[in-house]
Amino acid sequence: MKTRREILGALAIGGALVSMSALADESMREEGKMHPRIRKAIHELEDAIKYMEEAPHDFGGNKAQALANSRQAVNSLRKALAYRGEKDEHRR
Repeated sequence: MKTRREILGALAIGGALVSMSALADESMREEGKMHPRIRKAIHELEDAIKYMEEAPHDFGGNKAQALANSRQAVNSLRKALAYRGEKDEHRR
């Protein structure tokens, strides 16, 4: 059984992680405003991913690789925005 201190510690850590995540999300939104083409590319790729996932066919055997590549591209674009956000934060 966990002690009260362990439970409160876990809640504090969880709260800190949620706060950090909220700050990261806000930073990403701000960077998205500064880089609208990247934001649009993320949105379009996410839309294409959803479309491919729901499609009943496999696009000539290319569906799995296209999904993997598209997900990787979204991840890379998000990292690029996060990096830019971090650099811009240090300038303020």
